[in-house]
Amino acid sequence: MEALSAKISELTGRDVEHVAPLTGGCVGEVYRVWLDGGDSVVVKTGRPGDPLDVEGWMLGYLGDHGSLPVPGVLLARDSLLVMTYIDGEDALSAASERHAAELLAALHGVTAPEFGLDRDTVIGGIAQPNGFAASWVEFFRDRRLLYMAEQAEQAGRLSGDIRARIDNLAARIGEFIDEPPAPSLIHGDMWGGNVLVHGDRIAGFVDPAIYYGDAEIELAFSTMFATFGEGFFRRYDELRPLRPGFFEVRRDIYNLWPLLVHARLFGGGYAQSVENTLSRFGF
Repeated sequence: MEALSAKISELTGRDVEHVAPLTGGCVGEVYRVWLDGGDSVVVKTGRPGDPLDVEGWMLGYLGDHGSLPVPGVLLARDSLLVMTYIDGEDALSAASERHAAELLAALHGVTAPEFGLDRDTVIGGIAQPNGFAASWVEFFRDRRLLYMAEQAEQAGRLSGDIRARIDNLAARIGEFIDEPPAPSLIHGDMWGGNVLVHGDRIAGFVDPAIYYGDAEIELAFSTMFATFGEGFFRRYDELRPLRPGFFEVRRDIYNLWPLLVHARLFGGGYAQSVENTLSRFGF
């Protein structure tokens, strides 16, 4: 802890008064660091080769493209990320859910000519391949569904049988998802732990996994851990009407992506959830 305090003092030119651990993040440890004068920063530490520099780049990209509130990045290296502190420890309310819908609808209004991104990013510390593609159906099939199934199988977290069933679904994926109106910029890791709430407003979003994709994959992800409720979707639908079939079909197809990510990271019941989804669609 003394070494960390000395490093932050060197970076900021100010004395460190107190350091306290925070929860969150799959990569490294997270701390709130109080500086002399009373304000504070958030510090993530990792090991050489960790992707904290990529996380910093993603936060900067979100800050530069649109109005989504995110921490400011003070320093981003592979093993050290220093950000501005956002006060956001309150629970979601009906009003803050509506605010979240407005913020994400605006983010999804930021578009690009093609799907993907001009560099690879990360999700939960795992490499997330991007590279621009003209077809969303092909992008989701190859760089999300098949890629993460392979990663989970290689890690011993997914059986060969389930992997084969995913391959069968992938061969027919165009029967279940379609091409959205435009590629939307998405946060990419929309669960409650990455949403900071202060009062009845969203104070910030953290730990992104950005790229340009179908905005619905973001909305689907938010349902996997019940991040938002009915009020969020009602307000979002007023601003960006949902296409028919989202809740009935595409939500569960798109949630195979975060389920595979979690299967790769944690194993356990996530592989069973993948199998349940495959069975639901006849695979």
